[in-house]
Amino acid sequence: MPYQGAHDNRGLLREYDGAMMEILGLRHRPSGVNAHFAGEGLPFDEYVRRTQAMLRQLHEGRNEQEKIVAGNTPFELHPAEDYRKGHGKPYRRGVLLTHGLIDSPYHLRHLAAFFQRNGFRVMAILLPGHGTQPGDLLDMRWQEWAKAVAYGADCLAAEVDELYLAGFSAGAALSVLQASRDERVRGLFLFSPAFEITSRAKWANLHRLYSWLRPAAAWVSVLQDRDTYKYESFCKNAAAQMYAVTQALPKSEVPIPVFAVASADDATVNPDATLSFMQRAQHPCSKLVWYATERMDRQNVEWVNSAVPEQHILSSAHTAIVMPPEDGHYGVNGEYANCLHYLPHDEKSYVACRRRDAEVWYGEDSERNLQRGLLRRLMYNPHYAAMETSMQRFIERLP
Repeated sequence: MPYQGAHDNRGLLREYDGAMMEILGLRHRPSGVNAHFAGEGLPFDEYVRRTQAMLRQLHEGRNEQEKIVAGNTPFELHPAEDYRKGHGKPYRRGVLLTHGLIDSPYHLRHLAAFFQRNGFRVMAILLPGHGTQPGDLLDMRWQEWAKAVAYGADCLAAEVDELYLAGFSAGAALSVLQASRDERVRGLFLFSPAFEITSRAKWANLHRLYSWLRPAAAWVSVLQDRDTYKYESFCKNAAAQMYAVTQALPKSEVPIPVFAVASADDATVNPDATLSFMQRAQHPCSKLVWYATERMDRQNVEWVNSAVPEQHILSSAHTAIVMPPEDGHYGVNGEYANCLHYLPHDEKSYVACRRRDAEVWYGEDSERNLQRGLLRRLMYNPHYAAMETSMQRFIERLP
């Protein structure tokens, strides 16, 4: 989700325009079936089934088709029988999980398992425009994302006494927006929240005046999209719609409990906006876990040193918060290496960074970190287990 601090990709548009036009004829155009939320009125299990069928159809013939479909499909989990203590409803507590921009429900699987172990009924949605092909975000409107969150909240509220919302990045912002409109929401869990992005995104859709002549102008970056569970290409409309979400967020005090996790090193969103938000989260249970290389002493803030030199970790990153080191795709020994910051102008470093035997540093893809040597953007949280412990303590204090 390259909002703020993204590297200049204009060179990509200039140097590879011819090759890009061929690519834009394939995955970088709308599929025609994923620009609107299509689950309204459906039971949640039927919404999952239909979404899965849509994903299977659009990914037909791709390598590892079933793996792609499984990671991008919305899902639900039920807690153990011991936790079914609702008053008039099957469950006491439930949490709706919402993924980030250009991401997928896969990114929330570990959090979902944590909530399930702690007695929550869990539902996770797929935001429209996601899980299929990057071109599906070209005509997207943020209101469709908001509809998906509202639908999930309605489905979950029908089964639980206490409704909670959890979101990563854009999903965190959409969760706050839903909570501001929904008195049923009892609390929030926010991870790398996208509360503020660069104002340049406001003008991102000016390309529509001329992109009919040069389709490449609609894109910030056009890349290989090798990642199984997220887009690597990023269109300007996605940035514009995310900016619109941030402008719709309320500025008033937040009366419900909030558990938030953010990195001071975040190069995708403005981390100071999270600090400002948490100052307005006045409930005594509210807590912020703050990853930073410089110590912070503030009430209701748990500071965690984001540098782990013995693991070659220079800092945390926007992309790292919700993944444990053990994750098979993004973890320490995961199959995916994020080296996109070297494209398009340094293909040699990109190739070297992706080698399994490469000696690399890990952290946010900031200019400071890049000066240390070959850098992979950190995709996992070395302190994930401690974060779960902090969440468990927060849940124990909930009214």
